[in-house]
Amino acid sequence: TWVQRIAQDWLVLQLTHSGIDLGFVTGLQFLPALFLSLQGGAIADRFDKRKVLIFTNIAGGLFALIVGGLAISGNVHRWHVYLLAFLLGIASAIDAPVRQSFVAELVGREDLANAVSLNSANFNVGRLIGPALSGLLITAFGTGPSFLINGASFLVIIGVLGMMNG
Repeated sequence: TWVQRIAQDWLVLQLTHSGIDLGFVTGLQFLPALFLSLQGGAIADRFDKRKVLIFTNIAGGLFALIVGGLAISGNVHRWHVYLLAFLLGIASAIDAPVRQSFVAELVGREDLANAVSLNSANFNVGRLIGPALSGLLITAFGTGPSFLINGASFLVIIGVLGMMNG
């Protein structure tokens, strides 16, 4: 996901040459978290968490693949990036609280501290490696492959969730 964040920012700057547009797309991506995170928690309480996570990951992967395809084909426009960033924000706002409660159920109380620590380490490694990888990809191939790689990464998560006993 960090690979996509850098590519998304770069793509917006390429399309608009505007820092205001860059701030706007970032706001669109994170705005849903303000308004939908509580609903995400309610969804976690009411529905099968594994199925919800599969759905949110399918959505996130699909949005990444769409913008990647548009970028590679040269048919991407500013409104595409805005819309897909907002839709990804909606999926993420629902995914985050469901994932947190799913992890707590999955590992049990005695291993929860270790699971939280591993999740934090994983997040920070991604935050370190993702932008560097995206920079290399953008330099060599443009922004499209960064989106496609992120889209493909969702397939791994969907596959793992699908293999779990429901």
